[in-house]
Amino acid sequence: MVGFRPADVPPSAAVKFVGAGTAACIADLLTFPLDTAKVRLQIQGESKTSTAKGKQSAVKYRGVFGTITTMVRTEGPRSLYSGLVAGLQRQMSFASVRIGLYDSVKQFYTKGSDHVGIGSRLLAGCTTGAMAVAFAQPTDVVKVRFQAQARSPGHAKRYCSTIDAYKTIAKEEGVHGLWKGTSSFTGLLRCQSKSFFKQLFSCAYLSLSPAGTAPNIARNAIVNCTELVTYDFIKDTLLKSTPLTDNLPCHFISAFGAGLCTTVIASPVDVVKTRYMNAALGQYRSVLNCAAAMMTKEGPLAFYKGFMPSFLRLGSWNVVMFVTYEQLKRAMMAGNHNCTNIL
Repeated sequence: MVGFRPADVPPSAAVKFVGAGTAACIADLLTFPLDTAKVRLQIQGESKTSTAKGKQSAVKYRGVFGTITTMVRTEGPRSLYSGLVAGLQRQMSFASVRIGLYDSVKQFYTKGSDHVGIGSRLLAGCTTGAMAVAFAQPTDVVKVRFQAQARSPGHAKRYCSTIDAYKTIAKEEGVHGLWKGTSSFTGLLRCQSKSFFKQLFSCAYLSLSPAGTAPNIARNAIVNCTELVTYDFIKDTLLKSTPLTDNLPCHFISAFGAGLCTTVIASPVDVVKTRYMNAALGQYRSVLNCAAAMMTKEGPLAFYKGFMPSFLRLGSWNVVMFVTYEQLKRAMMAGNHNCTNIL
């Protein structure tokens, strides 16, 4: 058997919380260049300029590996990891909540019952996804801005560092700018309090508000439901209907299937979210206006821009994250059991 064997005692919520954040950071470290390539492909087309003859400028990026090659050639290899610090901050706060608390919330909705229906799984996924967005949205905004920022000599850098990005966005767009993409009603997000901390808590509260279209909440609810519920469902099906046991092969197949399903379902929302969050202040009136502009100017295929890097990234990210997460849970429980025995 490869890896740690299943623990005799189910992992606690704290173990799942820490394990999920750590596993997500490891997955991000390995797949971040694919995520950066995805963002560049998704925003390509929104800032096309016309030549003197009225023709559109040539497409800069072509394909996943073409994008990565172009970035390395024109901006240097470090550009592939632009925004990594914010990305790791996002995963530690985001994945810990949406993945680490999923089982606990699912048990809460089923009231501890052994029979878990698809409805309870979906509800748990939506709940933890929305909770995670409320806390991690600023890190996501900064990450996207850094990934979209070109490092070539002809481009002026918007932000010098992660801290500078947080400060600049808060100064130029208000504290609500850090929660960009959580509500289409920008008026609601313009917190009137002069106190920074009151604005911070007000915007965190508003990010959970059901009012308006919420691209990032919608995107993460879709991703969380599809990702976790698909993984959960495939894993249960494999354990019940095949000779596979609760070990690496089962985890690998379940994670790969979850990544594929998530990419197909979440790509349109993901593209709109990326465009809206990267947009300059006032470029789009709302999320719906952003989606309408994409449809009008670029056609329906624009909603699947960056699909291949999205799939490569989500597929590989899911495999690394879920396999690492399952092993971390077992390792932490084994370590805790050994410490208890020694004491």
